[in-house]
Amino acid sequence: METVILAVVIAVVVLGALGGLVVGSRRKKQLPPPEAPPTTPDLTAPPTEPQVGDESGTAAPEARRTVEEVGLPEGAEPSPDLVEAEAPTPIEVPEPSEGRLVRLRARLSRSQNALGKGLLTLLSREHLDEDTWEEIEDTLLTADVGVAATTELVDRLRERVRVLGTRTPAELRTLLREELLALVGPDLDRTVHTESPLDTPGIVMVVGVNGTGKTTTTGKLARVLVADGKIVLLGAADTFRAAAADQLETWGERVGALTVRGPEAGDPASVAFDAVKEGAETGADVVLIDTAGRLHTKTGLMDELGKVKRVVEKHAPLDEVLLVLDATTGQNGLVQARVFAEVVDITGIVLTKLDGTAKGGIVVAVQRELGVPVKLVGLGEGADDLAPFEPEAFVDALIGD
Repeated sequence: METVILAVVIAVVVLGALGGLVVGSRRKKQLPPPEAPPTTPDLTAPPTEPQVGDESGTAAPEARRTVEEVGLPEGAEPSPDLVEAEAPTPIEVPEPSEGRLVRLRARLSRSQNALGKGLLTLLSREHLDEDTWEEIEDTLLTADVGVAATTELVDRLRERVRVLGTRTPAELRTLLREELLALVGPDLDRTVHTESPLDTPGIVMVVGVNGTGKTTTTGKLARVLVADGKIVLLGAADTFRAAAADQLETWGERVGALTVRGPEAGDPASVAFDAVKEGAETGADVVLIDTAGRLHTKTGLMDELGKVKRVVEKHAPLDEVLLVLDATTGQNGLVQARVFAEVVDITGIVLTKLDGTAKGGIVVAVQRELGVPVKLVGLGEGADDLAPFEPEAFVDALIGD
């Protein structure tokens, strides 16, 4: 019995030993590692140091990230040495205003020449019968000269042609130039008054309907005055349109003019008042006040424009109130002019986009409507394309060379 038990124990021990050998052999056997996917080189990583056995050679150029691309940890401040100082806006030196219209005459001639040439062609006919004179009238009316001014000009031309008798091209051109010049008004005072009789800056208020280029005109006028040696301050009283104040401020920065502005939708009269006050305290020569573009059909808005004028005059009387009109609107511009003149005392007219219309007769019509002269004309999109109006240069552009 004991022999049997001993034999069983030995068998168990032998079987256990054999099982351990099998398990151990299985543990030692390892599966081959899975194939690693192909990797792309990291161009942003720094080059590795050469190891023993590496062949020496020139390292291939690798893409490097700039400081701006890498960025900084959140909350970290860049080193002062790495921060570039923001360059100030360069101050431009506008060209002198004197002679600008003469320089821009070719641009004006391209749009207005048809009027003068048409009149000269009609006047050069051998027989000036009633039909011809009616054509001359139609030509003038089409150019927006206006009915009363057209009748006056035709009557004077008829009388002078009758007295003249024989008409050479040179004589006709001289005759037409003289009559058109008389119609435009060479003796009107076209000076933009910026000199205050008091010990205060000159105050110029710019008014007009939306879309006439009023804010741009104010900025260009600042350039004209700076070119003439004036220290200019701008008042952004168009608070209903945030872009208008931004636009005006940009114009001012370009010529070194300070801009006073208020909160969006703030009180325009308050901004205008602050601008005049700031101009007096800083020693400015001229304060230009850009008002919000008014629809002449909105009574409430027009009343507010009158309020701006009254508030400004608590400091000093206005030296100029310039009405900006779009020359391409023709007779509709006269309606606008009439309503504005009832609210504020217009002292001068600025005609924009005169190079974009063949109806140069609007110069004559609007002067007669308001009884005030055209003082400035816009002849393009350039910063220095606002020019003092010169009747002789204008008429010469009308009839050509």
